[in-house]
Amino acid sequence: MATTDFKDYYAILGVSKTASPEEIKQAFRKLARKYHPDVNPGNKQAEASFKEVNEAYEVLSDTDKRKKYDQFGQYWRQVGDGGFPGGAGVDMGGFDFSQYGTFDEFINELLGRFGGGAPRGGRQSYSYQTPGGRPGGSYGGFGDFGFQDVGTGGAQDTEATITLTFAEAFAGSQKRFSIGNETLDVRIPPGAKPGNRLRVKGKGQFNPMTQQRGDLYLKVELQPHSFFQIEGDNLVCEVPITPDEAALGASIDVPTPDGSVNVKLPAGVRSGQSLRLRGKGWHLPKGGRGDQLVKVAIVPPKDMSQQEREYYEKIRAIRSYNPRSHLQQIKL
Repeated sequence: MATTDFKDYYAILGVSKTASPEEIKQAFRKLARKYHPDVNPGNKQAEASFKEVNEAYEVLSDTDKRKKYDQFGQYWRQVGDGGFPGGAGVDMGGFDFSQYGTFDEFINELLGRFGGGAPRGGRQSYSYQTPGGRPGGSYGGFGDFGFQDVGTGGAQDTEATITLTFAEAFAGSQKRFSIGNETLDVRIPPGAKPGNRLRVKGKGQFNPMTQQRGDLYLKVELQPHSFFQIEGDNLVCEVPITPDEAALGASIDVPTPDGSVNVKLPAGVRSGQSLRLRGKGWHLPKGGRGDQLVKVAIVPPKDMSQQEREYYEKIRAIRSYNPRSHLQQIKL
């Protein structure tokens, strides 16, 4: 049976997986009367439903068939013929699959035993082929985002790395990309930061065991910016100033995400000292903004005019301040 042809017999009969034989029989009789051809002459849909109800009851009313169906899902028929799920034709040798919730868990533990992987229940990427030839586990083919399966059972969650510019991450943006034949528009909220994982529900990998799709997780990365960096909720930048601005103080223009602002440098500011611009930083998840930290770097001139050199020499000749005076007392 192809993985896409898998039928949930419990859902067809409208009972739970813990239903008693009597509950299954009652549900079957009710649905058989409802969809019987004599009651619905010429109704093809009712005829198809009647066949499905009979098929479901045939399996769930048989103790042995029901046990294999519960253990192996769509693979129960192959197991019933004495072969390994997927038609490999390997005798099971009495091996008990009941300890595994899904075939994925069995594969994960098998690879963990022989390949040094994680134990059952851990989150590990793996690769195998389903009976229909569809890859299960890690595989690519999803464009530029490097998708990787990160699930071991149940619905298969998928993870990708999405790279944003500082502008896209700061203000929020709409990103479009394709997964197979499916095109997704994903909204990036303002304030996305490196390492954030954005969840897109129901857009992960299809799990043939459960007939469900997992979620897609987009891990955010930022392209480097020429001026700004992120530290926590704050933006950090470095601004060069001249020696005279550091000594005498000055007013300088500093870029921020909202445009240039004028910042007053106090006289005697030191190289490496940071000035805080409140509310000019990164967007916060619950609203508001962090701060922008302006790190000062005193940069001496490389090329000086003759007059500039003369004045610097005069300053050196009359300078009374020695910033290294305290070093005279330093010893091992």
